[in-house]
Amino acid sequence: MLNSLILMVIALAASLDNSPESRYKAKIDYIETYKDVAIAEMHRTGIPASITLAQGLHESQAGRSELAKNAKNHFGIKCKSYWQGSTYYYKDDDFDKNKKLVESCFRNYDTVLESYIDHSNFLTFSSNYSILFSYPKTDFANWAWGLQNCGYATDKNYAVKLIKLVEEFKLYEYDLADNPWAQPVQSEMVK
Repeated sequence: MLNSLILMVIALAASLDNSPESRYKAKIDYIETYKDVAIAEMHRTGIPASITLAQGLHESQAGRSELAKNAKNHFGIKCKSYWQGSTYYYKDDDFDKNKKLVESCFRNYDTVLESYIDHSNFLTFSSNYSILFSYPKTDFANWAWGLQNCGYATDKNYAVKLIKLVEEFKLYEYDLADNPWAQPVQSEMVK
């Protein structure tokens, strides 16, 4: 009984580990998990994989945020009036008329892949972000500043944070990745 309790305490402590080493490892794991999706979305839409990964890392705290865990929303995308999908509410940065923090409506996804695809679609089809697509996909700095200037986030240091993540983890290397959709299909059925 005592051994079971000790093992439970150790497991709980490990799951709550928020040390710099643990946060760094979580970022590396996040990049490894989602880099292929970011590359595929880059070739589908023109959004640099580095920016998608940096936003996902930052917005979801490398997949560890409440929104990422409970709503599979890795980009902090709010509902907007036209959203028809599932929703998730929690307190973020919206205030009522009395300046009291209130729950914000966020998009809720069944899978993280849906979050990635919706993020790409959100930027691609929102006229507010159209200026971003005038920048080359290898110009992550202009993309980061463009996102901040277009109002993607309320954080006044948003672009600096994204650029730091891109540079620290060399995410810009993914902006040069080959198009995974251009690879020939190798199948026994084709032969």
